[in-house]
Amino acid sequence: MPTPAETASAEAAPATPYAARWLVFGVVLCAEVMDLLDSTVVNVAGPSIRADLGGGASTLQWLGASYTLTFAVLLITSARLGDIVGRRRLFLIGAAGFTAASALCALAPGPGVLIACRVVQGGFGAVLIPQGFGMLNEVFSEEEMPKVFGLFGPIVGVAAVAGPILAGGLVDLNLLGTGWRLVFLINLPVGIAALALALRVLPRTVAAAGTRLDVPGTLLVGAAAFALVYPLIQGREAGWPAWCFVLLGVGAVLLGAFVAYESRRRGAPLIERSLMRNRAFTSGLALALAFFASVGGLLLVLSLFCQVGEGFSAARTGLTLTPLSAGMVAAMLGSFALVERFGRSLIQVGIVVTALGLGLLAAMVAGKSDVPVWTLVPGTVLAGAGIGLVFGQLFDVILTGVPGLEIGSASGVLNATQQLAFALGIAGVATLFFAELGRRPSGDALAITALATLAPLAIALVLAFRLPPKGHGPSPDVSGGASLPGER
Repeated sequence: MPTPAETASAEAAPATPYAARWLVFGVVLCAEVMDLLDSTVVNVAGPSIRADLGGGASTLQWLGASYTLTFAVLLITSARLGDIVGRRRLFLIGAAGFTAASALCALAPGPGVLIACRVVQGGFGAVLIPQGFGMLNEVFSEEEMPKVFGLFGPIVGVAAVAGPILAGGLVDLNLLGTGWRLVFLINLPVGIAALALALRVLPRTVAAAGTRLDVPGTLLVGAAAFALVYPLIQGREAGWPAWCFVLLGVGAVLLGAFVAYESRRRGAPLIERSLMRNRAFTSGLALALAFFASVGGLLLVLSLFCQVGEGFSAARTGLTLTPLSAGMVAAMLGSFALVERFGRSLIQVGIVVTALGLGLLAAMVAGKSDVPVWTLVPGTVLAGAGIGLVFGQLFDVILTGVPGLEIGSASGVLNATQQLAFALGIAGVATLFFAELGRRPSGDALAITALATLAPLAIALVLAFRLPPKGHGPSPDVSGGASLPGER
């Protein structure tokens, strides 16, 4: 979920607030919640989808990675496209496309078609989401913006906690035999209502003259991301043939080519050249990549452990994951009162607490093939609290070292990096879990996977020392904020 900072920098708040501004807020909020719930529920619904449609373990990974990968690649380009053709038009296209793609997901006859539909969803999600915050900054006065963002966070937080519970309940409800398909069908009435209201209340935005798209940069980073993620997901089932390692090497080369191209491109690159020379910002990008890959993979693995490893129902899985989401949201909201005082120290504490939670989780489940639900609670609550401390303030601290005119661009790059990290985490961490689950008890498989994620967390902790000491604080015009776990 892109942040208010991503699109806040370009326009000044209107002198006279837009009359239907709170209806605009409602439309944007509906789009955000629909996107958040749709991505959250897939983790819980995945095993039921595979049981119905077939497919291997990689199917469960592609259900999430296909969305986040497409979203990450198209996010920055779509935000810039909104400047070219107008945000209202892009929002309407994105909302209509996302709703239609949800219907296609619900009707998918097989796993390949469903994954293709998730790619389409991710593309339209990338078109839809960046436009909303830009319009909020157009229709609300500067004085009203703190209230807008103050309402936004708790509502999205509640949706994050409710997502797994809702997903499990819908799958087990099996209304009229729809089963897992209902988790996509619920988007239809919400999407249609939001689109109808958007047609009436969204302001008509003016296109920005002279803005250009960086198509070669988008193609390069897209090819690099696919070359890195595909072999990580498919390699285990294929027996790790030579082409997997060749493709990983190609991905690394393409990623280097992307960096070289962006550093030389003139005009409107995906990443401003000055940002690439900013050591604090590039360290923050690397930190975000390591941290979010660890967290994104772990969230999927916990759901897979419950259903594939322990045989929990979807509803029971949703309830089991609730303590993690609750700990995360509580810590994230509480962090706003602490970041101005502690700055990057809060990020470092959050990483350490996350690691301690994963260590505790590993100790509680190791050696068990029949794991009681209560044994998961202490570790998941502690890990969730650590994740919340980092998620709440990481972008704000990273963006402190970025000049004001570049904050919007930098925030977009950070959001895209986060989504790419989720895709890499789903690919790598879940692959490790399935490999271990095939040769040892489920508790040991989860313990080994949890301990393995400590390596990228250690890298993130070291990189955190390169961040600026203090964040901006809670001012809404510059505050960044990572998407909640499970978004996208």
